[in-house]
Amino acid sequence: MAAQSKIKASELIGPDDDAVELAKRHLVQPWPYAGSVGNEARALIGEGDGIYITDATGKRLIDGPAGMWCINVGHRREELARVMYDQAMALSYNTPWYTMNAPSAELARRIADAAPGDLSHTFFTTGGSSAVETALRFMQFHNNVRGRPEKKLILSRGGAYHGSTYLSASLNGRPRDRDWMDGADELVVKLSSPDPFRRPKEMSIAAFTDFLVDQFRDTVARVGAERIGAFVGEPVQASGGVVVPPDGYLKRIREICRENDILYVSDEVVTGFGRLGHVFASGDVFGIDPDMITFAKGVTSGYFPLGGVIISERLLEELRRSNHPDALFGHGLTYTSHPIGCAVALKNLDLLEEGVLAHTREIAPYFQARLKTLEELPLVGEVRGVGLMACVECVADRESKDALQLDKDVGKRIDAHCHELGLLVRPLINMCVMSPPLIITKEQVDDMVAILREGISRTMDDLRKEGVWRG
Repeated sequence: MAAQSKIKASELIGPDDDAVELAKRHLVQPWPYAGSVGNEARALIGEGDGIYITDATGKRLIDGPAGMWCINVGHRREELARVMYDQAMALSYNTPWYTMNAPSAELARRIADAAPGDLSHTFFTTGGSSAVETALRFMQFHNNVRGRPEKKLILSRGGAYHGSTYLSASLNGRPRDRDWMDGADELVVKLSSPDPFRRPKEMSIAAFTDFLVDQFRDTVARVGAERIGAFVGEPVQASGGVVVPPDGYLKRIREICRENDILYVSDEVVTGFGRLGHVFASGDVFGIDPDMITFAKGVTSGYFPLGGVIISERLLEELRRSNHPDALFGHGLTYTSHPIGCAVALKNLDLLEEGVLAHTREIAPYFQARLKTLEELPLVGEVRGVGLMACVECVADRESKDALQLDKDVGKRIDAHCHELGLLVRPLINMCVMSPPLIITKEQVDDMVAILREGISRTMDDLRKEGVWRG
């Protein structure tokens, strides 16, 4: 294994230029534009090590997004590679329809031990989208069995991102996610984003929180609790720009759901498995006990596709007590409870609990404080975050908080400069998202912030020269 870790990517997949040309001829990338679909090559990454990745030119970059919020314990962890090999040699796959494997049972127990409230059973999926889809299909099944076929509507929020399957994508609240895509709009009711930065100018945080809660309560009354099956919400809206809700907001929403028999689904695909310093953030950070929690990404630190939904014991007991014992939850995936994925997740959980979680809680205040210094730059409207996830939001001016007057690709401009300087960021229109591997050190945080500061400064110079921004 030690020798294997030194093999270069080009030795495994061919020369870099071949990969670029093959991608243009044969690979359809995620989220492509019609004008370039099927004829596009993106930045080629060859290797990873710790918090760093290396691009096709050999440039070493800090992996600012940790892949896609997921490389929590860092790249090139031999412990995880060894587990993948050992499990594949022992049992590479078993059908979940009529057999089972030991790693999935043990992982389900470990997850139940870490989950809040009475969340006790896990259905494993292949990723976050399928986890959210499973939670929603379970809600539908649960209400059908209980004789409430009309209780199926789903409450979601502006700024939300919940997946790319048809039903999970229908919950998404970012306009560009749905501009050209269809969805199950008849099943979804949208609420406002809990983004304090975008609240009305004269409104206090307390008043904004009351507005959000009143809107939720009024929506339930208007639509009818007897028609609403679930509320799905991220504890922190990740792809919406790391929107951290006001204090107490989630607890108050949870109570309204409980009072109206609406299932509360906490989407922890990003916040779970260490991003906020705990295995799950719902209970330990926000003090709520959902009816279901969805997870993915950090459960294996991105080393193997795995996700899942944790389900309340109460919900399962209600099904077992129903008058329809033969009702079939006709839902499953070929790779449900995959033995390799579950084995990797178990070792990943060991790594988290043996020090990574504690390190995250220790370094998070430093990470947030250092990034906050970027608000000194006139292009930056706000730096916000929690744990090891943060967003730098750029605005044309701080008074109006207007982002539309800026070049819509300002995030990409910053990313391009940072790439040249040694940092990969996640650009989101006028925002840059940072969620580095949890093993990052204070010195590496300093490096990351210094590069980001220079990248933003160069972007300001570009915008001024082009007359796009006067700042």
